Amino acid sequence: MKITPEIICHELIGTEAKVGKSTNIGCVGSCGKIVDETKNTFTILDRGERKIIAKSSTVFHFSFDDGTVAEVDGRLLIGRPEDRLKKSIRRLW
Repeated sequence: MKITPEIICHELIGTEAKVGKSTNIGCVGSCGKIVDETKNTFTILDRGERKIIAKSSTVFHFSFDDGTVAEVDGRLLIGRPEDRLKKSIRRLW
């Protein structure tokens, strides 16, 4: 999979995610499958336990089926999932 800015418009439920950086020290290093998404949070299934992670203060590492890993700032993902899927990306280059 080619990593492009459009990655933030994809459906992320079911994707493997890892918390790279966060202002909440207890969340750093949490990894697992995304099982739910709201406007401001992801719910990650981490070793059988559901963890709710805020998007605004976190950097996520998403792993895709082909082995590609993408690092995405959570501030880019804020918004209702159904609205984010329809969002168009303005390129700066």
